[in-house]
Amino acid sequence: MNLRRVNAVAKKEFIQIWRDPRSLGLALVIPVILIVLFGYGLSLDIQNIPMAVWDRDNTRLSVDFLLNFKNSYYFNIIGYYDNYRDIQHLIDKGDAMMGVVIDKDFSQALLSNKPAQVQLLLDGSDSNTAQIALGYARSVVMAYNTNILSSALQRAGNSVNPAPIDLRPRVWFNQDFQSKYFIVPGLIAIIMMIIAALLTSLTVAREWERGTMEQLISTPVRSGELIFGKFAPYFVIGMFDLLIAVLMGRFLFDVPLRGNVILLFALSGIFLTGSLALGIYISVVAKNQLLASQMAILTSFLPTFLLSGFTYEIFNMPKFVQAITYLIPARYFIIILRGIYLKKVGMETLWPQAACLLIFVFVSVTLAVKKFKKKIL
Repeated sequence: MNLRRVNAVAKKEFIQIWRDPRSLGLALVIPVILIVLFGYGLSLDIQNIPMAVWDRDNTRLSVDFLLNFKNSYYFNIIGYYDNYRDIQHLIDKGDAMMGVVIDKDFSQALLSNKPAQVQLLLDGSDSNTAQIALGYARSVVMAYNTNILSSALQRAGNSVNPAPIDLRPRVWFNQDFQSKYFIVPGLIAIIMMIIAALLTSLTVAREWERGTMEQLISTPVRSGELIFGKFAPYFVIGMFDLLIAVLMGRFLFDVPLRGNVILLFALSGIFLTGSLALGIYISVVAKNQLLASQMAILTSFLPTFLLSGFTYEIFNMPKFVQAITYLIPARYFIIILRGIYLKKVGMETLWPQAACLLIFVFVSVTLAVKKFKKKIL
């Protein structure tokens, strides 16, 4: 491989990118927009669940019970009502997600050491959120039950701990359960795949559409030199986008970067190399910019977004879909990102994922170089 010819092709590609403001804007502006939109707009944390209340008992005990919801970080009581019709209307409109109806014999049952009934109405149209809200409600009721039992034992002069199990949970890596801590690192993989596959998928196809490929074919530049020459500018842009994403994640969203920064950039460079080669392969196959961009979205962005573990947990997918995820390079890269960002792990832990990325690079580069032929079909 002649480095002078590679450098000439790379220089030509840099000039072409610089003269095309759309491509330059796509490369530099989209990462910022995506980080801002996903960082601020996408949150898996459920809080301030709108809740409507009908307290049929309306005693001190029922009010004390409702204070557990009112003082909770997860619930927001939007109003008190005296019939089912109003609560149902609020849930139908989407103004309330949950309704709590306290039985009229609530306090009497508690004072008689009998089970007190509380009805919980949930909007199940969003099943995942409803399940989370139900879990929060159960935890509030469980805490209330524990307090009642503890108070009863103290009044009876019993010093035995009322809880049969002393559960002391300890959360590692993300103590406050902030979703941005795993959204922002995972978003880096999405951005790099978009920039890499989408931009490079247009490079060779653009040459064919503009009629300049024939001129390149007539030059002494070899196939591999042409591929690597077109690869170099986008690698620089991709690493610059990575730097932007890391800085925005740290200083805009306060996401900790606990691991080795050099290791992060090194492994990201491997993933970027494979993604760029995949984009060039798509461009060689398509020979049409519109078709190439559509193929890039279908083969890179959508699988990365849906099957990499960024949006949905892989263990929760059907078995045959889980098998498909092993073919998605971003699956391994997201593990690397979250491992370095949050767990502060190194190559002694991440080497299997790094090996999978190297295989991805080898396959993508080989396909791109083998597929491109210096001849007019």
